[in-house]
Amino acid sequence: MPATDQLLELAHELAVEAGDMVLAKRPARPEVVETKSSPTDVVTALDREAEELIRARIHAARPGDAVLGEEQGDTPGSGRVRWIVDPIDGTVNFLYGLPVWSVSIAAEVDGQIVAGVVNVAPQGEIYTATLGGGAWQGGRRLRCNTGVPLDRALVATGFGYLPARRAVQAEVLTHVLPRVRDIRRAGSCTVDLCAVASGQVDAYYERGPMYWDYAAAGLIATEAGARIGGLGGKPYNTRLDRTELALCAAPELFDALDALLTPLDPDHD
Repeated sequence: MPATDQLLELAHELAVEAGDMVLAKRPARPEVVETKSSPTDVVTALDREAEELIRARIHAARPGDAVLGEEQGDTPGSGRVRWIVDPIDGTVNFLYGLPVWSVSIAAEVDGQIVAGVVNVAPQGEIYTATLGGGAWQGGRRLRCNTGVPLDRALVATGFGYLPARRAVQAEVLTHVLPRVRDIRRAGSCTVDLCAVASGQVDAYYERGPMYWDYAAAGLIATEAGARIGGLGGKPYNTRLDRTELALCAAPELFDALDALLTPLDPDHD
């Protein structure tokens, strides 16, 4: 069994190195080299370069490990460890120079996330967690907000790239907004989940996050006391062939938000 602290140390080192590289190399307007699900779902040259850097460092340090990355897919390994990498989560923010994006790296052992790091590089904030070891920002132990009723909850959300899905999300939002304190849209799943962990928002929901979006940040949130899952008690989605709603909040608020969202059928297209 690999030592969790060693996996966290490597993840931290690589998230910092990749974040520093991206900050140093970012031009005034980053080059878009590809679009994915729609013309607004972009990949920049630095997305690719950051993932290549992370993969190279992982393979040098631990050559038998598998890697799943947003830009280059799943590379099998010969051991029990798989790294889950999002080189830049919040690429549209990055493209426009908005300081809300992160480098996210998680270590998975036998299918379970045991360590995670989210480096919100433009803000100089690094969030870490190990399974059973708590969630931290620097030397501060993180705790999500508790005892918040739904009508006093500050809720983060996000929107997809496909027009039909956006229309559904807008419809759902019209039902949610009058029943909560307010809505925040930061543009990065990892940053939103870390905001739940640190108490900067009370809850988060969004249809469409992929495994690399929330592998590290989901561990950070749950180690801070939050619950993360899908609608109606389903576990959050770890498959890559479908996108479903993810919820995150303290357990009581999670249940209240789930009860509000489930009848709205937010997973339909």
